[in-house]
Amino acid sequence: MIVVKVRDGETLDEALRRFKRFCEREGLLKEIKRRREYKPPSVIKKEKKQEIKRKERKRLARAKKMGRLRKRRMKLK
Repeated sequence: MIVVKVRDGETLDEALRRFKRFCEREGLLKEIKRRREYKPPSVIKKEKKQEIKRKERKRLARAKKMGRLRKRRMKLK
């Protein structure tokens, strides 16, 4: 359980901001969203592969835009 005590001379808004920062640093919101529904392992693997493909396409597009595309070919499934 997260406890954020309001310090002397600290406004409630500042304490709330500290609480939000703490939650973000600990990754609590990501964890809650991840656990919201069950995903079978096959779906998780599929999503990881899609994410890898997306990142590679993005990297290639950025390299092409900058004019420094390497002569390396990667197979995208």
